[in-house]
Amino acid sequence: MSKLNIKVYPDRTLKRKAKPIAKIGKAEQKLAYDMVETMRSADGVGLAGPQVGISKRIIVAEDVDNNRSALMLINPKVVKKKGRSRFCEGCLSVPGIMSDVLRPESVSVEALNLDGEVIRLDTKGLLARILQHEIDHLDGILFIDRISFLKRKKIMKKISSAKVCMEL
Repeated sequence: MSKLNIKVYPDRTLKRKAKPIAKIGKAEQKLAYDMVETMRSADGVGLAGPQVGISKRIIVAEDVDNNRSALMLINPKVVKKKGRSRFCEGCLSVPGIMSDVLRPESVSVEALNLDGEVIRLDTKGLLARILQHEIDHLDGILFIDRISFLKRKKIMKKISSAKVCMEL
């Protein structure tokens, strides 16, 4: 396994819709394990292909409901949503920024596992939020795209000023 580089906003890969994975082979399996290593070394709980510069529909997440084992999902999609909850989110690709985001409280997600088998996860709470956040990345959506215009404007100003400081 090897650690991958995490792309940071405004990297263009983060805003593109990722392509479905047609065949799961050794390369996709290695990518999934590398993504888990990268996620854990960055103290994250989820990571999507675009966040490591790979525009493919693959996500990994810590299964916070099951001993923090890693979930590795290919072509995941939300097939059922229920309820609403607000929770403060952050993102490895938007470091240092956090904001409340309103999302469904529980979701059912269908995906392929690394053996190519269809699986369905019925989740709620934190795991449901993590999966929705990572699936958003596959559609070129960041958590900052899901907050109010005024909050987003304030965050964009903060990101821009931080970028200027880094360039000096």
